[in-house]
Amino acid sequence: MEVHRPQKRASSSDVVSNATIPLYLTAPPMEVRLEEFELFAIDRLRVLKAVSDGLARGKNPKEMDNLVDNSWKEHMTVPDVSEMFNKDIISHFVLRLVYCRSDELKKWFLSMETALFRHRFRLQKPESLKEKLRQVERSLGQNSPDIEPIYYKVPFEEVPDLVAGRRVFIQKGYAFVAGSQLVSLVVTQFRSHLSKALILTNRKWTTTIREREKDRLTPIVEGLSTSYLGPDYSQSNEYADISLKDIDQVAKSSFPLCMRHLFEKLREDHHLKHGGRMQLGLFLKGVGLKLDDALAFWRAEFTKKVGSERFDKEYAYSIRHNYGKEGKRTDYTPYACQKIISSAPGVGDHHGCPYRHFSEDNLRAALGRMGLSSRGMEDVMDKVRNKHYQLACTLTFEAVYGTSCDAGINHPNQYFEESQKILKSKTPTAPV
Repeated sequence: MEVHRPQKRASSSDVVSNATIPLYLTAPPMEVRLEEFELFAIDRLRVLKAVSDGLARGKNPKEMDNLVDNSWKEHMTVPDVSEMFNKDIISHFVLRLVYCRSDELKKWFLSMETALFRHRFRLQKPESLKEKLRQVERSLGQNSPDIEPIYYKVPFEEVPDLVAGRRVFIQKGYAFVAGSQLVSLVVTQFRSHLSKALILTNRKWTTTIREREKDRLTPIVEGLSTSYLGPDYSQSNEYADISLKDIDQVAKSSFPLCMRHLFEKLREDHHLKHGGRMQLGLFLKGVGLKLDDALAFWRAEFTKKVGSERFDKEYAYSIRHNYGKEGKRTDYTPYACQKIISSAPGVGDHHGCPYRHFSEDNLRAALGRMGLSSRGMEDVMDKVRNKHYQLACTLTFEAVYGTSCDAGINHPNQYFEESQKILKSKTPTAPV
């Protein structure tokens, strides 16, 4: 392999500083309206979650390039170029605050932001990248009309993926990185910088920002990491309008595993603890069960164990409360997957996400009762082992109904409605 050495070694910071997309080295000294603070972060979070889903599904680099390009255009593009740049910068630093607060959050954010950066870098126009490489060359005293023979001498540990793939020349502890392989060097440095920055951000958050902004920013920051970004399913529609008489049949045909488990335990034990009542009760509300039917449903089960008087005294109020008929009259919405996954069920509880909270044997048994084949079950278990719980639920849906769900399952009520759409489309209509 012929190596054309620059006159001096190119440090990784020299290369990174010439990248054409933001590197988020320092927070911008700009004023941000509170609504933009949250909305910009939500839009970027939609992109990161799309990246996460694409990676979990095993999409190849070209497919990921397309996914990032489409998702970025959909959620982050605004007509004014300078405003789009501001949105990019602001949203990144807001999410830094959101995801610096625990090791698990930091790990996810670091991985997704690095993947996003890698594919955005890859999507840069060749002319733009060549111009940036020429800038690097000029800084090194080079002036070659053909930039491809130029290699950058860097410590080999800065390009671990190239070393692992034997795609780079190594000599005396240094790797010689071609311009066409520049993305590996830049991405490694980006990840390293962001990892350190998240640690520093966490220190600032815990020592000063959280308490100082407890009434203004803190509630937003602490809520964004578990926020659900889709429909709230508070209103019933043609696919979510069930009555008491068909609830057992619908539970078997269209409930996601988390709700099916709660429903079966309620029928079996004639009781659920508070967490289970809230998770199942709000789900049933979202699939169209009216208040009178809901009261009749819960009464029929609970009175088998606690009696009518105790039911009316201890449980009926909370059911009416969920429907906005008591207390502050708040119309409560069903729980999304993220909230369910992050719950912490205790002994005797049945709420939570089966893909996260079940033992492997119990989960396999439950999936078997849903009709999954051995191959389908192994695919689901593979996602569970890698903590892709929502994707595991998505694969379950696809296995049960024999169709793809490209949007992914993000809400139990979404699972129900998509199921009903499929089942109703297969039901022949009666002749007029």
